[in-house]
Amino acid sequence: MKKLILGALIISAPLTAMAAGGHGPAGCGLGTKVMFQHADEWHEHVLAATTNASASQTFAMTSGTLGCEDANGPLKNGIALFLDQNLDQLAADTAIGEGETLAALSELVGIKTEDLAIFSAELKANFDEIFVSDLTTSGDAYTALVEVMSQNTKLAKYLG
Repeated sequence: MKKLILGALIISAPLTAMAAGGHGPAGCGLGTKVMFQHADEWHEHVLAATTNASASQTFAMTSGTLGCEDANGPLKNGIALFLDQNLDQLAADTAIGEGETLAALSELVGIKTEDLAIFSAELKANFDEIFVSDLTTSGDAYTALVEVMSQNTKLAKYLG
């Protein structure tokens, strides 16, 4: 009998965890927010969960988008949208270590005045990791930016 009760608790734990975030069985991400917004059949939930897991959930949780606003991921304050709209100019500014777009990014991230020089220098030094090629997407740049900042103790504090 104890094994039966324990088994029921283990099976139901993920369901209560998802309910706590206000998400359905598929969690948050592209599958839930866009593709299967009004899922009410089991197979729709499975497809939404598969889409979330394979395509977008990590990005959505990190950026606080696609229904994952409550995830409180690093850099969720509109930075993904900013990168999407300003990627080319940001690449140009990052290459030289200064410029309007780089200053705007530092403001969005919340970089304090005393850390601005470190932020700019670190991004300039890691330009090739952030902007790998001409085909770099805003999502790729975002992921690389988080990685670069996490490796610097002075900048990691801004990741949340």
